[in-house]
Amino acid sequence: MNAVTRNRPRIVVVGAGFAGHQAARTLSRQLRDNAEIVLLNPTDYFLYLPLLPQVAAGILEPRRVTVSLPGTLPRVRLVLGEADRVDLAARRVHYTGPEDDKGELEYDRLVLAVGSVNKLLPVPGVAEHAHGFRGLPEALYLRDHVTRQIELAAATGDPDECAARCTFVVVGAGYTGTEVAAQGQMFTDALVRKQRAWRHAGHKPRWLLLDIAPRVLPELDRRLSRTADKVLRGRGVDVRTQTSVKEATREGVLLDDGEFVDTRTVVWCVGVRPDPLVSEVGLPVERGRLLVEPTLNVPGHPEVFACGDAAAVPDLTRPGEYTPMTAQHAARQGKVAGRNVAASLGYGERQQYKHNDLGFVVDLGGVKAAANPLGVPLSGPLAGAVTRGYHLAAMPGNRVRVAADWMLDAVLPRQAVQLGLVRSWSVPLDTSSPELARVPGARARAQQSEPDG
Repeated sequence: MNAVTRNRPRIVVVGAGFAGHQAARTLSRQLRDNAEIVLLNPTDYFLYLPLLPQVAAGILEPRRVTVSLPGTLPRVRLVLGEADRVDLAARRVHYTGPEDDKGELEYDRLVLAVGSVNKLLPVPGVAEHAHGFRGLPEALYLRDHVTRQIELAAATGDPDECAARCTFVVVGAGYTGTEVAAQGQMFTDALVRKQRAWRHAGHKPRWLLLDIAPRVLPELDRRLSRTADKVLRGRGVDVRTQTSVKEATREGVLLDDGEFVDTRTVVWCVGVRPDPLVSEVGLPVERGRLLVEPTLNVPGHPEVFACGDAAAVPDLTRPGEYTPMTAQHAARQGKVAGRNVAASLGYGERQQYKHNDLGFVVDLGGVKAAANPLGVPLSGPLAGAVTRGYHLAAMPGNRVRVAADWMLDAVLPRQAVQLGLVRSWSVPLDTSSPELARVPGARARAQQSEPDG
């Protein structure tokens, strides 16, 4: 059925991250049954990324950070698939379904909110021996992998192997890397306390957090940086700033100062880049993001909108700059995109995107956190309470379940078991779909050579 014969205009939203989910929800509320809203996404859930480190650390169960799309968007038709190509002239989005079936969606309005993927740097060996942290499969793999390394380290009689297996390297001291290292140190300490065999191992778990920047959380306020640095070092994390990885191998990583760190674990958190689909649309981009107007419209294509990490949105609070790629901006841009798409169909008025940062929160595990709500710097238990309160308020669902997991974690030991659901080769670093694990049939095509041990 084409755009001429359809009774209602069709709006296709590509991507269900912070921006896409908010855009679809806003559209469904404003338009109700006056338009057909279609959401194209590889999974049937919205992933609340800020809590993903807690999944890797065994605090939250995986389904706690996944919110059902059909359950929260009842007026939106979900199409499972990955967008392959956008045909602007024909107004079609071509996609591949979960069973490799091909399909296409015609649209009268298009919202591109495909999000971001792991950012790669030309460092030898990284693509083969490191793993990212952008999707649920990667978090599940890391939890299994860390548990396995601690168990293997306790069982081996070789002190060098023991030291290598209980050494964990996190590259990138931004928001994600800092939380992964903070939560990871607490997780491995808890694993060690439960294993009697560890008393004879002779080594304690060691976490290294590396970044080329002069401080952790370089993109955030210096007071947040100092708080996080103090907590990390006090917990035993080896924080090394102005340090980068020169090469990664199966046995470890070579740092730019010449030191070789024996390890079996490299977590790549150096940042993100826009989904490659954005650059393939054929429209002007800024560092991989579609250039858009303050209304989130793509110039020259009044039927196309872009938001979140897919869009280079002019920052009206900082003339000459673009809004950073954060969840806070993505969620709010999604709302504005939804309103402006509705306005383009005659429902409501257009508005420009303008938002001042409300502050940031960084969960450092336990009762520790760093936060600056509305610019007020906080640390310690108060920051921890504010951080968790913020996450509960920001989640579009699962609030009671998340709070219940937090309470149980405070009084009960964490379950230290390997589920074995995600293997090393199924979560390659160089992927345009971190939300999907590679299926067994694709293993022969995988370029991974790293074993699961």
